Amino acid sequence: MKIKPGGVRRLDRVLAADYLAGLERRPLGDVRSLRREAEQEETDLSYTRRLIHGRIDILRAEQRRRTGDIDNIVDHLPTVLAGEGRLPVHGLGRYTAVEPSLVAAHNRYADKLAADASLSQLEEHTDDELATMIATLEAEEVSVSRWRRAVQEVMDACSAEVARRYRDGEARVEDLLTGGSAAG
Repeated sequence: MKIKPGGVRRLDRVLAADYLAGLERRPLGDVRSLRREAEQEETDLSYTRRLIHGRIDILRAEQRRRTGDIDNIVDHLPTVLAGEGRLPVHGLGRYTAVEPSLVAAHNRYADKLAADASLSQLEEHTDDELATMIATLEAEEVSVSRWRRAVQEVMDACSAEVARRYRDGEARVEDLLTGGSAAG
């Protein structure tokens, strides 16, 4: 996944150099809209990361099956997909009520990263092919994580601007509660 300057994808827009330009002068509603758009992108990137992790875990389980560490992947699938043995992921642990968008497209993307390998026919792949698929997925996970962190920084900038406006009296809680827009 690459950022395309001037691109039309949400990720391209959110990470564009001018996305936050003039943030402090924009109407409050616009700042909130920017944050919501960034939040949706963060949710989608997080979902994509989880898909990639799941595929890596399945491929690693196949490697373990080949060494005799486990007998049958299907019997161990709940444990495998729960990430047992995975290195801990240190993140911001953000809570969001936003659901991923374009779920089918995210699934196709993650499948394509694994060289369109059918995860139900892993035994047909050589050890080298499995290792290559894992390396490809791991590299993409690093890239997706980097974009996700950058999007979180955009979200934080928007949140900080909203908070600043309330703190400085430029926005009022009453307007939020009544749906008014006196402060923007």
